[in-house]
Amino acid sequence: MSNRTSAFRRLPAALVGGAVLSAAALTLAGCSAPAASGAAADGPAIVATTTQVGDFTRELVGDGAAVTQLLSPGQSAHSFDPSAAQLLALSKADALVVNGGGLESWLDDAVQASGFDGVLIDASTGIELHGTDDHDHEAEAHDEVEATDAAGDHAESDEHADDEAHDDHAEGDAEHDHDHGSGNPHIWTDPELAEHMVENIADGIAELPGVDGDALAQNETDYLAKLDALDEWITENVESVPVAERLLVTNHDAFTYFVEAYDVTFVGSVIPSFDDNAEPSAAEIDALVDRIRSTGVAAVFSEASISPKAAETIAAEAGVTVYSGPDALYGDSLGVEGSEGATYLGSQLHNARLILESWGVTPTAVPASLQG
Repeated sequence: MSNRTSAFRRLPAALVGGAVLSAAALTLAGCSAPAASGAAADGPAIVATTTQVGDFTRELVGDGAAVTQLLSPGQSAHSFDPSAAQLLALSKADALVVNGGGLESWLDDAVQASGFDGVLIDASTGIELHGTDDHDHEAEAHDEVEATDAAGDHAESDEHADDEAHDDHAEGDAEHDHDHGSGNPHIWTDPELAEHMVENIADGIAELPGVDGDALAQNETDYLAKLDALDEWITENVESVPVAERLLVTNHDAFTYFVEAYDVTFVGSVIPSFDDNAEPSAAEIDALVDRIRSTGVAAVFSEASISPKAAETIAAEAGVTVYSGPDALYGDSLGVEGSEGATYLGSQLHNARLILESWGVTPTAVPASLQG
């Protein structure tokens, strides 16, 4: 674990339930389950929902289990509708790995429709989510940072900010384990929280029949070491930038946990929500342009899974650089095979590098353990 250690409580995952989705889709002719990776004849069949938890799961099981991922690269988890073939795969799965935190709003219906009766592994177990209004006062937060900087006492704040923020997570208990409906579910954007997600997934997989426990444990150790190296590399580079200059504007509010982890001021998002299906009003666009101009933000970041048009319009109106196309951030989804964001590690290195470059920083060399 990194120096940003925190005492997260490990809480048991519970199976979800919900409204029944018509199971007629399962009878559609010509549909078959999607191909699974790492298929092992004597290993368990695992279904993972999002690209991030799919990547975590594959890193953990290697070729010791068959992993079917429901969401494709670039696909939004907020408005996903599983196909008949995917429901069929879910019906046969020994385990279902989910991001949790309310991200997969369609999950209860899919579980009911498929008849899934395996083990549900919630990667968000024990992680307290931020509320939906945590960024209502972005500009005020930036003003506070500047005032603290001027007073010359922000160094102590830097030292303790992460510990204090993460200590809040430890206050959750079992009765609040799945009280995630109104929270921001993008927990993977903080590599330390990604470590807890991986630990939760590994704990769940370890209970499945046919799993090689020793191989799983070694894979977990190796991957956690890489996540720790990632966190240290980002921390080292971000700390080279004065706190008052760590400003970020993104397509939607998907980077809450990243900005908290590295003491970044989130000035605002093009889409005023952590749901990438929402749309900004004209007044909200004008307000964001004003904040960009008043705070001195140098760039607006689009995201690879969202149309860049609104971000490009706002950047042009504010007179700042827009990062889009291959320079867009990977937020809700990882990238396609062959892209820099095809894996979780690659996506986070890509995001951090571009954000640092927007602040005028040339990042240090990536650790050897994270290359390739």
